[in-house]
Amino acid sequence: MSVRSGRMDTVTRAVLFRAACPDCRGRFELASDAIRLAIGATDRTTFYSFTCPDCGTAVRKPAGERIVALLTGGGVRTLRLYSTV
Repeated sequence: MSVRSGRMDTVTRAVLFRAACPDCRGRFELASDAIRLAIGATDRTTFYSFTCPDCGTAVRKPAGERIVALLTGGGVRTLRLYSTV
């Protein structure tokens, strides 16, 4: 954060996540807006997904507590698949 002319300007840095495609075995970095996180009622229904930039395959991988924390902390859009009521 820097202060200029009596006002505050913030610098936003893009968060990148390392990922891999199980089909083409490509390894790459994805911005937070390229990943979706779905949080289900159980570990089996909690996952993240993205499209492989190398081969175009839709990839879906399980997301445990650590992955959920990293992705949400990095600004990945989240969808809750269960009711909190």
